[in-house]
Amino acid sequence: MAAVARWEPDARGRLQQAAWELFAERGYDQTTVAEIAQRAGLTERTFFRHFTDKREVLFSGANQLNDLIVNAIDGAPPAASPMEAAALALRSVGAVFGDQTFSRRRQAVIDQHPELQERELIKLAKLAAALSDALKRRGVTEPAASLTAQTTIGVFHVAFQRWVAEGETRGFPELVEEALAELRSVIRA
Repeated sequence: MAAVARWEPDARGRLQQAAWELFAERGYDQTTVAEIAQRAGLTERTFFRHFTDKREVLFSGANQLNDLIVNAIDGAPPAASPMEAAALALRSVGAVFGDQTFSRRRQAVIDQHPELQERELIKLAKLAAALSDALKRRGVTEPAASLTAQTTIGVFHVAFQRWVAEGETRGFPELVEEALAELRSVIRA
């Protein structure tokens, strides 16, 4: 049994690392919160101070992603159209996504569990709502704000799914540009 060391720094990071190791070794379903805490050398109580449950280890970056996109829309040039502001926000996401390996592992776990797929859809719905609100603060009215937000989420999802596909070597920003170009092509047609 690992020693319990509550005072050591980066408890959240250690819990995430332990969870990913256990998910890889035993699978998501067979991994318990108690095992994650033990592997990290922490208590279950410490786990629950950082995460509501083991699902949240997979979705812990959602707020950061949300803030990044909303801040990019808020900071877009005043003359930018709603879609130009949204495209700028999507381009900013590339700074957050690092190595494809982690995202591929995360997506593989999500793809195997319907309850995690549902949680991913909830995350995207919240992101769409935040995008719509940010666009409304820029003076975009309905239904344009909601249409732009939903379209942006569609572009994000298509680019992300391509980015985590096995064998894909291009960066996320390049795939965002490709998806935006395809969208423009569809709209013109």
